[in-house]
Amino acid sequence: MEELQISKRLIMTPGPVSVDPRVSQAMSNTILGQFDYEFVDIMNKTMSLIRESFLTHNQWSFPIDGTSRAGLEAVIASIVKPGDVVLVPIIGRFGYLFTELVTRAGGIVHNIQKPMGEVFEQQEIIDALDEVKPKVLAIVHGETSTGRLQPIDQLGKACRERGIFSVVDAVATYLGTVIPVDDWELDAVIGGAQKCLAVPSGITPITFNDRFSEEINKRKRVELGITTNEDNEDDTFIRSNYLDLTQLQDYWSSKRLNHHTEATAMLYGLYTGLRLAIEEGVHARAERHEYHHEGLKRALEALGLSIFGDADNEMKMVICVNIPEGIDDAQFRNGLLHNFGVEIAASFGELTGKIWRIGLMGYVVNKQNLLSFLSIFSVYLQQQGVKGLDPAKAMQTLIDYYND
Repeated sequence: MEELQISKRLIMTPGPVSVDPRVSQAMSNTILGQFDYEFVDIMNKTMSLIRESFLTHNQWSFPIDGTSRAGLEAVIASIVKPGDVVLVPIIGRFGYLFTELVTRAGGIVHNIQKPMGEVFEQQEIIDALDEVKPKVLAIVHGETSTGRLQPIDQLGKACRERGIFSVVDAVATYLGTVIPVDDWELDAVIGGAQKCLAVPSGITPITFNDRFSEEINKRKRVELGITTNEDNEDDTFIRSNYLDLTQLQDYWSSKRLNHHTEATAMLYGLYTGLRLAIEEGVHARAERHEYHHEGLKRALEALGLSIFGDADNEMKMVICVNIPEGIDDAQFRNGLLHNFGVEIAASFGELTGKIWRIGLMGYVVNKQNLLSFLSIFSVYLQQQGVKGLDPAKAMQTLIDYYND
């Protein structure tokens, strides 16, 4: 049987992304038992780092073992019981994912929608809250399918004033922009590991406040086999065992009540990625993403490409470009990957074959990588016969940007 061999890649997608070697190194450490005092210390330090990353004092800040979708589903499955009304604004594919998760939890979904490439004015969402009167607002902060950043800084307060719970998908924006959870009065926020944090997919940092905790604990069920006479439950208990946030609270609190076996190596990686991010600084990290995003965007426009979507609400970790006429989307991306080891992403739904999504996330976001990407991407695109492209101008634009 052949030894596993992995080719070198320059991943320029909206996730997964290249991992910091220091994270990979940390993940190769000796495995500890989940109740080993050294491992418990790592758990506590990781929770503290998650709080810092979200700029929150929330006690309940811990990871879900699973990809970002597991984090989203854990939050939705815990807060939404059958019959609960949930408002889900849609600006792209991942609003539909929230809709799917709420439906599977038995919730009643009300959608409002914008054309792909646009975002909502926050007042439009607030007006919908008043009309629908939901229990929960579930909203995507960074919609990678369109590269749009949905403004949400007013929504937490609006929800709080109306007795509504706010749930935010910040998977793609987490540690690529500043998300001040406490200042924005958000109830529950789901981050992502495999995007701007640059940790392998498989573990998901989340945070939620005491208000949210009190609500989900109305549905608490203690697992059979570890119940006590003090435990009781409502008949609307959370249906998922693995993704039950109330049980996970007991696991991540001082109780250390056994739930699952913690993903040891993944926690090593998360801890290290968070430590590196906090050392860089939450605001400095956001500024780095924005700085390099602007430089590459200018260079792509100088190349002769047009940028897709509302220019006032761009994610600073994704650039969406319109695919030039005459270029086959999949054929070009496959050629870029097979010939040069460079990967970019397609989009979904009505945007399939119309735009490319170029990710600038985490460890890959530096001058050397972006210059390398641009040189390969622009020349290869020109070789496919697209007229009016100027790779030399694109490179000079980016070099001048970095030299200013």
